[in-house]
Amino acid sequence: MKKYSAHKILLIATRQIGDVLLVTPLLRSLRRAYPKAVIDILVYNNKGGMLEGNPDYNTLIFIAEHPNFSEYQILFKQIFRRYDLAISTLAGDKPLIYALLAAPKRVSLVPSKRWQDVWKRMIVQAWTELDNQNTHTIIQNLRLADLLGIARCYEVVIPQAIDSIEKLNKQIPFAWQKQAFAVLHLLPMWHYKRWTLKGWKALIQYLTQLGLRVVLTGGNSQIEKVYLREALLNLPNTVINLAGQLRFSDVAQLICASSIYIGPDTAVTHLAAATGTTTVALYGPTNPRKWAPWPFNYAINQTPFQQKGIQKVGNVLLIPGKGICVPCHKEGCEGHKKSDSRCLEELEGASVIEVIKKFCNYSALCVRNTIS
Repeated sequence: MKKYSAHKILLIATRQIGDVLLVTPLLRSLRRAYPKAVIDILVYNNKGGMLEGNPDYNTLIFIAEHPNFSEYQILFKQIFRRYDLAISTLAGDKPLIYALLAAPKRVSLVPSKRWQDVWKRMIVQAWTELDNQNTHTIIQNLRLADLLGIARCYEVVIPQAIDSIEKLNKQIPFAWQKQAFAVLHLLPMWHYKRWTLKGWKALIQYLTQLGLRVVLTGGNSQIEKVYLREALLNLPNTVINLAGQLRFSDVAQLICASSIYIGPDTAVTHLAAATGTTTVALYGPTNPRKWAPWPFNYAINQTPFQQKGIQKVGNVLLIPGKGICVPCHKEGCEGHKKSDSRCLEELEGASVIEVIKKFCNYSALCVRNTIS
């Protein structure tokens, strides 16, 4: 396929934080194919942290998740016919309209063929159909590169800042650049993706017995602060809580130096996988074929994980919840974001520890990673 010509490109990635990280392989593909082009990215407000220090784009443009009329006006002035090419990584109405406004050439994901969505195929020069079941999000995004006639790059690019090591030195009360430690991220954005406090405590005690320091990461919300305070009750004071104190670039640097990372289905777990560190992902209702963490250095046009079972691909160990219904692809047992998920509630700490023992080398866990 002939490569599209473009000097100014708008990449539309109005998604959540973890999803934005999964756009970086497509972004790097664009930068390598168009080294002199201006490449801007449209993201939601406060969702661009995973792109800090990324050399592959020029400018971030922000829009609210639910814009009012004046916010739409501002965006219109920023993007209207400013670009040669617009690429939408989403199949929704608003991203396609943004693409239509921004550029005369448009490439996009589109939903499966329904009469109400026919217009989306009509306003783009090339499209690929969204597959929410069997195609990993990164491969889905890279199909847009195929449509542009450019080579794929499969690398998930982690955020970086020049002062991360200095900041971590101030925040961490032990010699983190010399001593082996584990990083745990306990709380996902949505309730239905949570594991149990009892399970986390058992896991922390196990890691501590191995001789590892344990560092907790997290956000700055009051809910998360309360949750982590409860998690820390009756645990050794060697466990360090850094929730709300680090940027994503700092978290990436921290995980790079750790021996192991363990977390649920959340943005930081995708980030951990991209660092190359051994990453243990605890997944419940979520479909791993679509949303499992992308293993480090994995560069194959094949979805890394199957839907069911304990699986290890590269540096990623995926541990599913309990039950024949896993994954159900739903938002918990009650079908909403605040729902409980029995598959994760019934996943015992002892079971997770046994899987880690089986798949993760003991001596490797107790050795600090070397960071560049």
